[in-house]
Amino acid sequence: MEITDDEQIFLRDLVKQSRQKLHHVKWVDRDGVERQTPLSQPEVIRLNTIAGRLGTSKSEVLRRAAHIPVEKSP
Repeated sequence: MEITDDEQIFLRDLVKQSRQKLHHVKWVDRDGVERQTPLSQPEVIRLNTIAGRLGTSKSEVLRRAAHIPVEKSP
């Protein structure tokens, strides 16, 4: 298969990511819709760290994060 180095890195990372176990976090969005967010191992570790520091659950952190305004692109 003839692909560029950049494409090779992208494809390798894609396959590597697909082999990782995902952690699903259920939470309720600000409009009341139930969500389920798949997180990689590094993402769930970081979310756990934030939740621990705030003294709350992962679900509550995501619910609060839904209220953070999105920055508008220039």
